[in-house]
Parts: sequence; C-alpha cells; structure tokens
Amino acid sequence: MVFADFLRGRRRDLLSAQDLEALEAAVADVRNLPPRKTFISRDQNITTSTYLLEGVMCRYMDDRQGERQLVAVHVAGDFVDLHGYPLGHLDHDLATLTACRVALVPHVALDHLVATRPALTKLLWFSTLLDAAMHREWIFRLGRLDAIARVSHFFCETEARLRAIGRSDGSHFTLPMTQADLGEACGITSVHMNRMLRDLKDRNLLAMRRHDVEIRDRKGLERLGEFDPAYLFLEEQN
Repeated sequence: MVFADFLRGRRRDLLSAQDLEALEAAVADVRNLPPRKTFISRDQNITTSTYLLEGVMCRYMDDRQGERQLVAVHVAGDFVDLHGYPLGHLDHDLATLTACRVALVPHVALDHLVATRPALTKLLWFSTLLDAAMHREWIFRLGRLDAIARVSHFFCETEARLRAIGRSDGSHFTLPMTQADLGEACGITSVHMNRMLRDLKDRNLLAMRRHDVEIRDRKGLERLGEFDPAYLFLEEQN
C-alpha cells in the first residue's frame, strides 16, 4: 500500500476505503532517487506532487554565498511538495539527503480527487496546514532558542514524527543525516553541531553514533528544547 504512512496517527481513519483506493489509484509513477541530488529546483514548473515512501528529503534555500539553510526535513509518509499543487512551482529547492523512493501524483489526478472526494480533500488540506504549523515552529526555534535548545528541539520533533510512523521506539531511531545537514537545519556550523552533540551526550540526554540516535532522557531533552508536540497534531503518544 503506497500511502500506508500518510498522516498515520493524525485521523487518517476519517477516510473511507474508497477514498484510500482513489488516492492509491492516483499514483502515476514510483521512482527511486539517488542521494544528495536536487529533485525539484526553485521556480521550476511542476505538474505532479511527490509523496515520500522511503528515505529522507529536505527543502532548502541558498544565500548569495551559496550557504545552504534547510527549511524542512521530510521522512516517509510526507507529501514533500503538496503546496506546489495550487502554486504551480516551489519557492525553494527540494533535494534528497539519502537514497529515496517516491510516488508521483499528477496534479490533474489531484484535481479529480478534490472535485469528487471531500473527505480526502480535507485530509490533503490538513497536510498542508500541518506543514505550515511545522514551519512556524522552525521559525520559533531558529529565532528564539540558543544552539543547544535548537538541536534538542530538532531531535525531539524528529523522534515524535518517526514514532508516529513506527520508526522510533521512543528512545532509539535511525537518522541518516550528517552533522553538516543537522547544522543547516539548526542554523549552526557543523563544528558547532559537533560541540552540541558532545554537550548533549555529557548531559546524558542524547547520544548519536553515526546515524543511530539514542534519546537517554526524553523529558529532559524536551525541557531543554522547549518542545511541545501539540503543533504536530499527533494522536496521544506515550
């Protein structure tokens, strides 16, 4: 089932079996993408929406010196560019961080779903509103938190999202991002990120070995990062 992870833990049960079948039938192609490649460029006209089945993708923007800022990180179960459906293009670049598998849904197929499937339309709308809520939280994180709190918040958010799709047990998960990637998500250099990871380990809050993350004190990490998962609109997690 292509959309097995779509909005899992976020009232996907509101969809009927026919809605899910219609969404599955709208997929025109499934592709494997290589890691570290820009998939959609800023201002490129797009006629399909991309659903991430496996892997990690990011949205990013470059400054005039070519320095990259990640503005979103996407995991399995995300429509990574659904906002491009009404807009017709993106105002940022979309790239793979790892090898990825994606499903492509043509906008003409979405036109039909929106016209005929009100419950599905509401859920797709919810997906874009959730995306906006996460962007607001990222603005708060980058604008108001210090470096160690930003990093803590990012790991708390990522763990909660992965737990929602069954890819974290609450303490351990895999995150195939480099320290440079993490720094670009948190607005700090890779050297500073290395220091922050050491600091979190020394505080016995979190340890990261290559791509394996162990959260040793989730409540403590949440306090440090001022993390409240309400903006993720997840069903209650323990």
